[in-house]
Amino acid sequence: AGERVKLEVAARDADQVGSRRVRRLRKEGFVPGVLYGKGHTRAILVEERALRTALTGPSGLHAIVDVVIEGQSTPHHAVLKQYQQHPIRGTLTHVDFHEVRLDQPIQAVVAVHLVGESPGANEGGVVQQVARELRVEALPTQIPEHIDADISSLELNGTKRLEELPAIEGVTYLDDPETVLATCVIPRAAIELEEADAEAAAEAEAEAGPRRDVGDRTVGLGGAPGQEGEHVLLSGTSSE
Repeated sequence: AGERVKLEVAARDADQVGSRRVRRLRKEGFVPGVLYGKGHTRAILVEERALRTALTGPSGLHAIVDVVIEGQSTPHHAVLKQYQQHPIRGTLTHVDFHEVRLDQPIQAVVAVHLVGESPGANEGGVVQQVARELRVEALPTQIPEHIDADISSLELNGTKRLEELPAIEGVTYLDDPETVLATCVIPRAAIELEEADAEAAAEAEAEAGPRRDVGDRTVGLGGAPGQEGEHVLLSGTSSE
């Protein structure tokens, strides 16, 4: 976490702010953005290829970017706060960077990765990830790329909560400790199938009528409507 990446950008002029001009810049391989600092805001322009390289290193989107504006030598330590992508091509269309001080903590949203094998899954359960991101606070250089949640103790019908995660030095979790990260449950389809089987069995039993004891070797025979049934002895001898 906290990898330093140098990113050279150009300041956007007033004539590069309009939507028509911005679309043309994007076609030329540039991404418009904004660098927010304490007491100032700068409209910037960065090559899409250089931006992707900066944000696909070991620290991913949590890398500390040393933004160097064209014509200046002093870098601006910043982190990516927001970005937009083209809905079809997936290319970056806009970025927002916020300047940070390396000696002051910041807040960030970090992805949760499930690791390990759930015992409940081996019993027919399905692991469902509930929380995919967590909010944390740490120094810019200590923001983790992601957080691993070990589910090797996740039993059937069990849950994995934030409070069960091991502490990470220098990192504070900001979400509720009771936050559910993952569950292991029986698939709804299996439950519905089991309920359907039970219902079918009950209907079949109801159609068959009440069961009678045949220990006395007699069977009830229905009589004519309005008459009681007769009993016939099946022992092989006739009664006098």
